[in-house]
Amino acid sequence: MQAVEDDISSPASTSGPRRALLLLNPKARSGSQPIDAALGILIRGGLAVEELSCRSPEEMSSAIRSRASDLQCVIAGGGDGTLNGIAAALAETRLPLGILPLGTANDLARTLGIGPALPAAAQVIVDGAIRDIDLGEVNGHLFFNVASIGFSAELASELTAEAKRRWGTLGYALAGAKLLARTRPFTAFIEHDGRTEKVKTVQISVGNGRHYGGGMTVDETAEPDDGKLHLYSLEVGHWSRLVTLVPALRRGTHGAATDVRAFTTPAVTIRTRRSRSVNTDGELTTATPAVFRVIPKAVRIFAPPHPRNPTT
Repeated sequence: MQAVEDDISSPASTSGPRRALLLLNPKARSGSQPIDAALGILIRGGLAVEELSCRSPEEMSSAIRSRASDLQCVIAGGGDGTLNGIAAALAETRLPLGILPLGTANDLARTLGIGPALPAAAQVIVDGAIRDIDLGEVNGHLFFNVASIGFSAELASELTAEAKRRWGTLGYALAGAKLLARTRPFTAFIEHDGRTEKVKTVQISVGNGRHYGGGMTVDETAEPDDGKLHLYSLEVGHWSRLVTLVPALRRGTHGAATDVRAFTTPAVTIRTRRSRSVNTDGELTTATPAVFRVIPKAVRIFAPPHPRNPTT
């Protein structure tokens, strides 16, 4: 444990307790959930925790940057939107991130093997194992999980914060059912690895991690540290086909379907005839033309040891 603690220390490392900034998003779905048990585990595990409630990702990012030289790690209590909002500050400061999953879907936590129970998530931070993971980037906007154009982006525009708070992951299904019948294919041009492919699609998703959308899987083999973007395009003839694809989309095996285009690449550009919104980790942040790339090993996160490298 001592070697791990030395490795995660900031430039201001001391022999005393590890200094941690705990950022809480009260607007997250479970943002009002008591964290006393998790906080107790952190303190007993040797962390000196400064707790700060923030109303916006900008406020959180500012707090990280201004305190970086005095910290050994950052802990975020929120969902994927909260984590997405502080990605740039984490990449800049190289401070390790601990996750207390308080959001609706908690897809990044699921990808990393961090369960929903807050005491167990706190113990992951205390144990101190770190995983260096990639970030995706589209038009300068960072994402942990997935960026999508088409159906998922339209779903993000219709799924209100109140619906997510009230219904949780069921809210995705309810909003998706309403949207399905209105879904129509659109033309896109996918440029990658020296070639351009013209497609008729209802959704193009570019994944960095494995899970997204409250239980969907980009690809069953995707890892957040594999140095690749995992793209798939749903080139279905009718919206009803999306319903039959749902089990494969949840397993991450949809790439085997004849009406799904799937491949990996370090960079890709997507153009559409009319500008379309891009959804990054659940938020509409940019629009086509969309230029994607992967940024390898950009962020350090406390996570259970990965089977591929159990001593990490």
